[in-house]
Amino acid sequence: MSELLIPITVFVLASFVGFEVITKVPPTLHTPLMSGSNAISGISIVGAIIAAGHGEGGAATVLGFLAVTLATVNVVGGFLVTDRMLKMFKRGDR
Repeated sequence: MSELLIPITVFVLASFVGFEVITKVPPTLHTPLMSGSNAISGISIVGAIIAAGHGEGGAATVLGFLAVTLATVNVVGGFLVTDRMLKMFKRGDR
């Protein structure tokens, strides 16, 4: 029980801190921050691929595949949102 309590506590505290940090970001900085988070998500894809490849048993391989899938969805979604935000700043032909 105590082995699980510390990671859960860290997760909850990180969630609160992350929420507070994200809500304080002004709208003009969202696009650069999305680009940076896409780069970090790309690194997590590499880690997930390594974890899936070194999986010892079926459960580890399934969890690794799930991590690769979710990280890929995160990267693609981040690029789509960034692209949409950048299109909002372009001037139309007048």
